[in-house]
Amino acid sequence: MISSHLSSFTGLPVLPFTPGMTLPGDPSAVAWRLEVEDFEADPAEFAALVAALRDEVPADAVRALVIGEWGSAYERALPVDLLVEAAEKWTSLRAVFLADLVSEQCEISWLAHGDITGLLAAYPSLEVLRVRGANELRLDPVRHAGLRELVFQTGGLPGSMVRAVGDCDLPALERLELWLGRQDYGGDTGVDDLAGVLAGTRLPALRHLAVCNAEFANHIAAAVAAAPVVPRLEVLDLSKGILTDSGAAALLAGQSLTHLRRLDLHHHFLTEGVCEQIVAALPGVQVDLSEAQKVEVYNGREYRFTAVGE
Repeated sequence: MISSHLSSFTGLPVLPFTPGMTLPGDPSAVAWRLEVEDFEADPAEFAALVAALRDEVPADAVRALVIGEWGSAYERALPVDLLVEAAEKWTSLRAVFLADLVSEQCEISWLAHGDITGLLAAYPSLEVLRVRGANELRLDPVRHAGLRELVFQTGGLPGSMVRAVGDCDLPALERLELWLGRQDYGGDTGVDDLAGVLAGTRLPALRHLAVCNAEFANHIAAAVAAAPVVPRLEVLDLSKGILTDSGAAALLAGQSLTHLRRLDLHHHFLTEGVCEQIVAALPGVQVDLSEAQKVEVYNGREYRFTAVGE
């Protein structure tokens, strides 16, 4: 569950934009947050907010945008087209966060999206794109020479989205996060869907890979154990999922991970002995094994849950 909004984004403090407000001394030193207060606001209200930002803030001062509530986020797709229309003016925009909403506003698996391909096409100099939620989210494979960080925070990421990412040509991408989530929230990604990402052919600069929050974390760990992309990584993140001893054994039985700077396995279902084996096998690697989870038992059945779901 995500319970707090961003206070900073790409190193810049987040500042909510209000039409007619007094601008800070350096309006380029903040990440501008766009959000309507009424969660059922008419679409025209958010459109007017975007227009006001375009009119009142110098174009070259819009370096980072954080999009909050746009009105009926649970049923109306985030209006990416408004950002696309502003691209000719916002040539300095380098970072975008789509849907920084907390669970009290809208559960992550309910956040409505549409096709975000146009956003990447409109901003060839964009360096950071983070998206929260994946309901109806779409992406066509594209080439983008500027993107360095791509993050999808979801309670259920469709396999079609993962395949699209793997088919994108992203020569500058250094960080990729895929929160896969659970089947009952749309997370139908299988190991085969990850083939393009794990091959790394179109991701030559990748150094930080998160394939996390996964219901089938053991299968993913086994795939990662032989993935061609792993030797070039500095950080491997398999956290927030349902990783058990068998997945950890498969991971350790694969290719060497001693070159990693960090292995993130927090929120796991590993036994204490296996945790000790992982640390012993990876001297010099910072291994995060925090947040050990307990199996929940109801009516004789065992249940394990990812960190982020609904």
